[in-house]
Amino acid sequence: MGKASRRKKDARAPKVAPAPYVARPFEGLPSETDWVAAHEILPAATAELTLAADRVPEGGPATVTLATVLPMAWAALRRDTGEVLIACQSGTTSGDASRDLAQAMLAALDAEPGHPIPTVPPATRDTPRLQDLLDTDAPFELTVHEGFDFWVGEQDLDGEARESLERANESTIPTVRLDGLTSAFWAQIGERTYIRTVLAEDEDDATNALARLLAAGESTIGDDTRLLGAFRAGGLLVPVWEVPAGSEPESHVAPLTELLARYETALAATEPLSADERRARSGLLSRQVTLR
Repeated sequence: MGKASRRKKDARAPKVAPAPYVARPFEGLPSETDWVAAHEILPAATAELTLAADRVPEGGPATVTLATVLPMAWAALRRDTGEVLIACQSGTTSGDASRDLAQAMLAALDAEPGHPIPTVPPATRDTPRLQDLLDTDAPFELTVHEGFDFWVGEQDLDGEARESLERANESTIPTVRLDGLTSAFWAQIGERTYIRTVLAEDEDDATNALARLLAAGESTIGDDTRLLGAFRAGGLLVPVWEVPAGSEPESHVAPLTELLARYETALAATEPLSADERRARSGLLSRQVTLR
């Protein structure tokens, strides 16, 4: 290699390390299970995020709206009013969903009002995390919507954005949060109805507890229901039950509450899994789907 080529190579900017993989990207944020639900399984939901006091930009908003998705799959949006929205499911992924969302948030806070952020570059090791940007003492209150009309806000959409809203509303999956339960949701997909709940414990511990219930015949949430399997999402486990088609969401609150009490008992068990429980665990693992 000649001297000129070496000088040219040496002048290149150093590569920035990619964002490191984080198994539980929302750990340390309030309501981790709701963060996972918003990022992975809910079609239409929003929550208000409060920035840490030292992260509020001069003249900028102190809060940001988290949305599951935005029109045309935008990563973020700075409305004419200055309000900032970021999309939880925009598709930009690195090894850390927390950094991905922080990247979109910073881009939107820096944008001029009235500008969408279609995409953002992949997060790197130097990108701050949500845990660095948000007031982690502020509550995280997730609101589940019937559709995506929250996109409109105080202004009208037109053109492609309006068409995107109409298509999204037509295709949304009816989803209802179950009252009094943490991160538990009723969903109707086609002619079938499901209950999904995000468990707060480590994936492996949750799987073992569910295996104990399955082996004991205690894994259902009422008559004509069955545990289909579980998603692995954001480092947590999301079991899925099929329930009678057309059943009302509130009819599943009491039986799911009872199931979760049995789950807590199984979670506290310290003896090794029995042969039947190990078989049940293998069956659960074979039906698990990873959402990442």
